[in-house]
Order: sequence, then C-alpha cells, then structure tokens
Amino acid sequence: MRRDIPPLAEVRRITEKKRDAWWTVLLVDPVATPLVRFTAMFTRVTPNQITWGAFLLGLVSAACFALGDWRWLVAGAVVYHLSFILDCMDGKVARLTGQGSVFGAWLDFVFDRIRVAVCAIALMAGQYHRTGETLYIWLALAVVGLDTLRYINSLEIFKIRHSMRKQIKARVREARRSENTAELAFMEDLLRSNPEADIEQDLRAAADSASPQTEGVLPGPGTETTSVSGTVPGSVSVFRSGAAAEPGTVSDSVAGAESATVADSGPAAGSAHSTVHSAVNSTARDSGPADSGTDSGTGDGPEGPTGLPGKPEARVIDLHQEFRHRFPSYLRARSFLLRHRIRTHLVSGIEFQMGVFIVGPLLDSVIEATLVSASLILVFELAIIYKLLLSTRDFTRTIDSFERDEVATAA
Repeated sequence: MRRDIPPLAEVRRITEKKRDAWWTVLLVDPVATPLVRFTAMFTRVTPNQITWGAFLLGLVSAACFALGDWRWLVAGAVVYHLSFILDCMDGKVARLTGQGSVFGAWLDFVFDRIRVAVCAIALMAGQYHRTGETLYIWLALAVVGLDTLRYINSLEIFKIRHSMRKQIKARVREARRSENTAELAFMEDLLRSNPEADIEQDLRAAADSASPQTEGVLPGPGTETTSVSGTVPGSVSVFRSGAAAEPGTVSDSVAGAESATVADSGPAAGSAHSTVHSAVNSTARDSGPADSGTDSGTGDGPEGPTGLPGKPEARVIDLHQEFRHRFPSYLRARSFLLRHRIRTHLVSGIEFQMGVFIVGPLLDSVIEATLVSASLILVFELAIIYKLLLSTRDFTRTIDSFERDEVATAA
C-alpha cells in the first residue's frame, strides 16, 4: 500500500482535466477517479497495462456486437463503456504516479483507433447478418472514416494554430530585442487557467469602456479606461487596473511569451492585439484551488503586472475576436459550460463513439443513432473549421498591426 497517494479531492485536482467532454465529466470521471486512487494506492498496475486492458475489453465488446442479437448488443454497449472508463484511467494514473511516457501516449492513441475500427466493423457486420440490409456496410465505412477524419482535422488545426502563435511570438521577441516591449499572452490561456471566471462581467465592462458615454471610465473603483476605437474587430481598448498586483499573476502563469491556446473575450474587447489588463484581472479573480498560481490582476504600480520590479505589462492577443463578434451568445454558453468543466465542443469523437457503440445498441436503433451521431460530429467539425477561418483573419490583422507599429516606430 502506497502512503503517498493524496485524498480523493486532491486526486481529482491532479488527474481530472479542467475542460473535458461532457460524457467524460458526467458519466466517467465520477467512477474513474476513485478507481484511479484505489489502483495507485493498492496495486502496482502501470498505465500501459491499463491501456492494454481497455483495448482487450474493446475487443470483447466487438465480439458481443458481432453476434447481432439485441441482448448481445446491450452486453457489448456495457463492455464498451467499461473499456472507455479504463481508457480514461490510464492517463489519470500516469499523471497521479508520474509514470507517463511518450510510448504510452502512442500506444493509447493507436489502440483507440483500432478499437473504434474493429467495433464499427463488428457492430455493422452483426446487424447486416441479422437484417440483410446493405446500409450497414456503408455505415461501417462511415464510422471508421469519420473517426479518422476527425483526428486528421484536429491535428492539422493544431498545427495551424501553433504556427500562427509561433509567428506572433517571434514578432514580439524581435520587438523586445530593440526596446523594452511588454510580455505576450494569449487570452484563452488566461481563461483556460481560470475556467470559473465571470466572462459575462468582463463583456459588460468591455462594452461600457467602448461606449462614448463612458469613454475614459470603466465601472468599478480604482479602474481607468482609455478607449481608442469602437467595438468592431480591429479596434483597440486599453484597460488599466488601479489595484496593486500580487505575486503569482496571470502573466506568470503563462510564462511570458511562451503560452498558447485559443482566445475568449467579448465582441467589444478590442483588436486582435488588444492590451486587456482589467479583463485579465477579472478573469483570474475567481479561480479555484485547482488554478492556484494564476490568480491575480495587473497593476500600474512600480512592480508592474507580474509583481516584479520593472517588468512590463502583458500584451494579450485575441485570435478569436471576429468569431465572437458574429456569435455573441457563444461566450455565455462557454462561460456556463466551463463552470462545469465541459468544453464547448459538445459532440467530439467521444460523444460520437458513445452514440454509435452505446446509445444505438442499447436502444436497438443502430442505424438511427449512427446517422444522428455522424451528422452532429460533422456539424461541430465544420464549426471548428469555420472558427479557424475567422481566426486566420484575426491573425492577419494582428500581423498587420505589428507592421504598422514598426513603421510608426521607425518614423
């Protein structure tokens, strides 16, 4: 028995993701996390062994699906869910015990893809043998194809986002070499570190600061606002908090220019390269115990926003401004979901698999569940692609703004 395993609450903080699929948050983590603590405390099972166990259970589920009868479909659905619970446990055990490895990540990814393909073929083959409908053959191809497409799409989008951020950081480093330029952070790094932040209040503050009637004054004591332009994408708003900064700021949490994720701010929050100090402060203030080290604001005092003497204020880059300008209700939905650890991508590969391999077999409606799951994942993947398109436009405006700044400095 290991005595260094912390209590369950601490295990949850260490092992559970700040944002995850709603199926995992609601139906897997409540079971998986206590099992992870038990496994780490009383056994010597390694994460790779758990990965193998999840894969073997997936093959058992496929065997049940292949038999075709509804009772076997129910058994296959139950076994598939158990397989998925184990699949979630391997990473949690690795994080809790420090046994993670690059090979383990590769093994988990490959086994997941094989399990989906084998279960899809077995499920549709069993139903084809049961009914004789050739539609099941096409559905097997569709399930495997969509699962593959989703992973290829997510990988390419990650590469593009990483490339955009890398170019922006390079511009900032180049400017920093010539003068004492502010540090760089991406807005969603700050929000992802603080998923319980009151984003709607940030929106109201940003909207008030951009209006002509309140220009120069941001509601709330000790806060000064200078509005440079309007609320459309491409505008700039500068927020400065009058409160002194404390150690452990948001800028510290993203390690200056080395942070990168997607962004979230209101439609009136300024340009793609806005300096949004009060929004950062408001975002960080509600972080919970799991977000320690990222809870503070920015200030005008001699210490600067990071609590360190002479350290410049962080420059916050927002690469999703146009998307939120077009869909203002997105922030409200995102704020609600993040408070419950649920990501806004409501139908990802996890929900797609559960619809095909659990909901369909349990209801004995494989065709209907597969078609609905396939349609939903296509809609959400197209939404992600559209969001990426708008983000590239924000990226172009950001790069252009750097070039204008360089010209102005040279003049």
